[in-house]
Amino acid sequence: MSTAHAAPAIEVDFPDLDRWAAGNAGIPYVWTFAAAAPGPHVCLQALTHGNEVCGAIALDWLLASGVRPVRGTLSVSFANIDAYRSFDHAEPFSSRCVDEDFNRLWTDEVLTGPRRSADLARARELRPLYDRVDHLLDLHSMTDPCPPLAMAGTRRKGVELARAVGTPEHVVIDGGHAAGRRLRDYAFFDDARDPRSALLIECGQHWERAAPSVATQATLRFLRHFGVLDAAFLDAHIDRAACAPQRVIEVTAAVTIDSDAFAFALPVQGLGVIPTAGTLLARDGGADVLTPYDDCVLIMPSRRPKKGETAVRLGRFVG
Repeated sequence: MSTAHAAPAIEVDFPDLDRWAAGNAGIPYVWTFAAAAPGPHVCLQALTHGNEVCGAIALDWLLASGVRPVRGTLSVSFANIDAYRSFDHAEPFSSRCVDEDFNRLWTDEVLTGPRRSADLARARELRPLYDRVDHLLDLHSMTDPCPPLAMAGTRRKGVELARAVGTPEHVVIDGGHAAGRRLRDYAFFDDARDPRSALLIECGQHWERAAPSVATQATLRFLRHFGVLDAAFLDAHIDRAACAPQRVIEVTAAVTIDSDAFAFALPVQGLGVIPTAGTLLARDGGADVLTPYDDCVLIMPSRRPKKGETAVRLGRFVG
């Protein structure tokens, strides 16, 4: 297995979220506010992974600002709070989860099955919230430096939502991971016939200084799209700079690691483009992994390859 790189610098402060512990919706660390005027139920989520702090910074700020919806319902969730509270600067990648990945659990078979873990228990606790919402924004970040990404799933409504939000620049059409289903692909979110939708935004590297701003701006634009918050508040805080024109990348394959002897054969980085089809990308035991077409885009290559998990997803730019 390839050797992990040194951990990137931690450039942000981790907020104390204890003040939000009680919640007001019957679930710890979940806050729900309803307006008198009808409208959609919009949910904002941070800490699907415990070491992805940018979303927590953005939603801590939003709650502290005291905003309330002017129509519909607004929920704010700090998901895997136990993983977040276990963060250790000496082992910053270890607090991604407690026992297993919270974001690989989202099928009925897993949620109602016999398995037990701390992360699955929290998923089961939060499931009734997700079942009530119309639109979900799930704020994430990435292990290695990479431009922000909107992960739109495979349904047209996901791409349309990403375009309506307008940021970040790169929108990825993808089906997730072989290791398990993500929350953004849960149930009705992945049903083309259902109007309910979800968007996952990777805001940059976990602890880079710019990531909380990306999370905040994406959150405000998401809320503006659904008309949930007062326009004056949004106008006061949304960056007035024009967003870059969006580019859509369609994922065609996920490289799932089959052995303990996986290693990339060349330097890789997020959104790196391999110009020539048939280029040796990695070796997995005795098997070669080759790029399937010209201008192959690498989506979030793993810094810590592990058997059974996704090493990298391969995509191409589409119109």
